[in-house]
Amino acid sequence: MRLRRARTIFAYWKGKELVFANYRTRVSVTAHPFTAQILDFFDRWRQPEDLVCDIPQYSASSLRAAIGQLAKNTLLVRAGTFDARQDAELAKSWTTWLPYGGFHFGTKDVRFARGNQREKLAESHLTRSSQPPFFKTYRNARRLRLPRCQIPDTEFARVLKSRKTHRQFSDTALPLAVVSQLLFCTWGVMGYLPTLYGQAPHKSSPSGGARHPGEVYLLALKIRGLSPGLYYYDPKNHSLVVLRDGHMEKKAVEYCAGQAHVKNAAALFLMTAVFPRSMWRYRFARAYRVVLLDAGHLCQTFCLTATWLGLAPFCTAALKDSLIERDLGIDGISESVLYVAGVGAPRAVRKSPSAALDVYS
Repeated sequence: MRLRRARTIFAYWKGKELVFANYRTRVSVTAHPFTAQILDFFDRWRQPEDLVCDIPQYSASSLRAAIGQLAKNTLLVRAGTFDARQDAELAKSWTTWLPYGGFHFGTKDVRFARGNQREKLAESHLTRSSQPPFFKTYRNARRLRLPRCQIPDTEFARVLKSRKTHRQFSDTALPLAVVSQLLFCTWGVMGYLPTLYGQAPHKSSPSGGARHPGEVYLLALKIRGLSPGLYYYDPKNHSLVVLRDGHMEKKAVEYCAGQAHVKNAAALFLMTAVFPRSMWRYRFARAYRVVLLDAGHLCQTFCLTATWLGLAPFCTAALKDSLIERDLGIDGISESVLYVAGVGAPRAVRKSPSAALDVYS
């Protein structure tokens, strides 16, 4: 079986130990520095016996054992396997943003605590030290007082002041017409603008270089006039493409790492990014930050629009990345999930949000 060094490896010292990590598979191991020589040897497809012949000072059995361990821990990939294809595809698609873009893959599929365990872990962590101050202080600096801010009682001001993160919802289903407004105002095409590269869509949120990598998938749970299921929102034609039919409340909770309140929402909006749109224009890894900022712009537009429509919005970054990507039918490399927003009909009484680490308020 031919083997090759994975293209998504980095190494670093942790104290006195050398760590080798594959950020695509999120596997890391400590190993002897000689491991680097073995990995260097497999810079192209080679047979294990080639290494045995090339390094005679080590026994054949020890080298074969080392190769086996490196393959087991995904630092070496076997030709013809799914692992090898994923490795090659990531290296090809992300070539201009690596290795720094590896942050994206290295932080996917994190294990999240659930229910009471989440609260206990958060409480034990937060009691170990005092929290940083919310506001900065400049000592002995001149201060200029600003004119008193009089916010007019306008619809826009009321929306800004009313925006909150909701965790409780009524059982009322949302009309499809309202969800349609929410989709269009957040992700729809308002028009087209001329650029050096041709016409670019104009949307309600800014996007770096007018690349608009953001996509959204609707998980309909309680929408009057729309069957429960999973849909792709086509912003060009303002329409929904059916991906999966059926009730998916349990899936919704799974997608959001076990957050129980999600099953009572009327809809989830699974936000992804199509990275080649931004990579085409920006050949440096800093542009990955811009993709994340774009997702933030879209989510704030979503929350404000939902508030304007009288709905109860929320958002979360506690996700089961690979599960969502698999159900959406996307590869997780050229297109990957970043964020989830949700909405429901508001309840008359709203409790204070919990102190869990994944709360946005």
